[in-house]
Amino acid sequence: MIVGTAGHIDHGKTALVKALTGIDADRLAEEQTRGITLDLGYAYQRLASGEVLGFVDVPGHEKLVHNMLAGATGIDFVLLVIAADDGPMPQTREHLEILELLGLNRGAVALTKIDLADQARLAALQGEVRALLAPTGLAQAPVFPVSAMTGAGVDALREHLHAAAAAIPPRPGTGRFRLAIDRRFTLRGAGTVVTGTAHAGQVRVGDELVLSPSGQPVRVRGIHAQNRAAETGIAGQRCALNLTGPGLDKDAIARGDWVIDPELHRPSARIDARVHVPGDAPKPLRHWSPVHLHLGSARLMARVAVLEGDAIEPGTQGFAQLVLENQTHALRGDRFVLRDPSARHNLAGGTVLDDRPPARGRRRPARIALLRALAVDDPTEALAAMLPHAERGLNLRDFTRMWNLDDSWASAQAISAGLRAVETAAGPVAFAPEHWDALRQRTLAMLAEEHQRHPERLGPDRERLRRRAAPRVERPVFGALLDEMTAAGDVVLNAPWIHLPGHQVTLAPTDERIWLQDIRPMLGARPFNPPRVRDIARALRLEEDRVRRLMRQLAGMGEVYKVAHDHYYTRAAVADLAAIARDLSEHEGKALAAPFRDRIATGRKVAIQILEFFDRIGYSRRVGDEHRIFPDSLLKLR
Repeated sequence: MIVGTAGHIDHGKTALVKALTGIDADRLAEEQTRGITLDLGYAYQRLASGEVLGFVDVPGHEKLVHNMLAGATGIDFVLLVIAADDGPMPQTREHLEILELLGLNRGAVALTKIDLADQARLAALQGEVRALLAPTGLAQAPVFPVSAMTGAGVDALREHLHAAAAAIPPRPGTGRFRLAIDRRFTLRGAGTVVTGTAHAGQVRVGDELVLSPSGQPVRVRGIHAQNRAAETGIAGQRCALNLTGPGLDKDAIARGDWVIDPELHRPSARIDARVHVPGDAPKPLRHWSPVHLHLGSARLMARVAVLEGDAIEPGTQGFAQLVLENQTHALRGDRFVLRDPSARHNLAGGTVLDDRPPARGRRRPARIALLRALAVDDPTEALAAMLPHAERGLNLRDFTRMWNLDDSWASAQAISAGLRAVETAAGPVAFAPEHWDALRQRTLAMLAEEHQRHPERLGPDRERLRRRAAPRVERPVFGALLDEMTAAGDVVLNAPWIHLPGHQVTLAPTDERIWLQDIRPMLGARPFNPPRVRDIARALRLEEDRVRRLMRQLAGMGEVYKVAHDHYYTRAAVADLAAIARDLSEHEGKALAAPFRDRIATGRKVAIQILEFFDRIGYSRRVGDEHRIFPDSLLKLR
């Protein structure tokens, strides 16, 4: 269990921790000289069970609340310290409000310095404290009068902390590892060390992790968990990790960074959240308000985009998108606090719902419905609530990462719920049965419309059909749908064209003879640089318009492709050219005109025309002078 102190400056938090553990948590020379805590301090105590109780001692000065927040987000149990001679003071109330905003409701109150107060004062103070705690999650917290100077009451408080540590369920060790860094330093002979509270998962010596948001890969050389050398660190422990990595620079690591499993690394500058404004807040939290965001051990500047209405009123909660100045790591369920730009007042608290939200359409009703589903605390119920609103499917890998669940969890849920799941490079995408069927019906309707508008064509290719029927559905998903529909006999694949059963396009007997006996051999003789339409007409002594009409009809039937003006290529030639472009892309990461030209032994102009044709049909995408082949292209040419 991690115990975190809270309370006003000079109320004896550090002295109490020392009385409980024998350890002075003030580690800085300036702290010891001035007698006040400036930054987070740490102490530990071995329990009879062999477990170790950790303490995070926080500063109480009003200008150091950001340090208090950095320590508060990782604690399990609050030790609210109130001096008997002063009673509740401004930072007592401010710290208590922060604890409430973070949802920390396990704790106890220590009335310190009782040697400076008489019995009447202590009795009156008990009533003050109860009134202060009444509207909070600590309303039932026990109160312990203590004196760090004389030792009075310290044993009773210590026994209570030990009992609480035994009673509090451990944080689940499942999920991938993540630790919020609150300190970093260098040890001679060891190198870079970072410390923080492990929020989830387990870490072992030798594990490969990532610093987030930078993305720097690191390896764990050594671990201290709860101030003891260990081979493993687990969720809920204070851990010190000795890290190594290529070009690792201690100065590039800061409080607020995370050490996480590589699968969780997807930093974002936008976070969708449920935000609660306290009832005693002096004013609403208005749209686009600038704020300090305290998340994990980080402090970041952000703007609040209110998603419903123009403000979140005091005593209410609402959805908001936090637009950050810098990227950070977050997961669904992380708690945070918002403070005003001057960092003097708490404005609101909240819970992360989506760490990778869209920038556009964030206020659409469908998006708000998804956020309402994500606000459900149970992941199984949240998944069930999200699927009816996920017309384009729900990426199960993103969902499991968002909740830090095992991939096997999502697969089991998909099977038990009877979902249609399609594997993609980005992970399985799941559809509710009604959305999968709606996508199928929309595809059939679009094919029927295509046949009605262009009876002379056999049908669209797979990519053109996707762009018309389901432009926002991923290519692998639409490909799986077409494969399923083809197997069921709903559609016919006549590579590369898709059409409804019964729809046919045929040539007149004379045109068929010209195609088979004359034009196809001419195109096949020079497959990568075929003759132009005018040259074909001249060679066959036919009218150019007639040949042009025939070539358009052949293109509609899928026998040829119009690659450029006046240039038609056979289906086999285009398939070979596509394979060459993909081969170049796989070996060099891109397809450039010059090497492509050399491979197909044509001029530069022809090579560029072919690559631009691949861009047009969705086989590739041009980026500058490069043509990058889509790994999930739907184009089927053979």
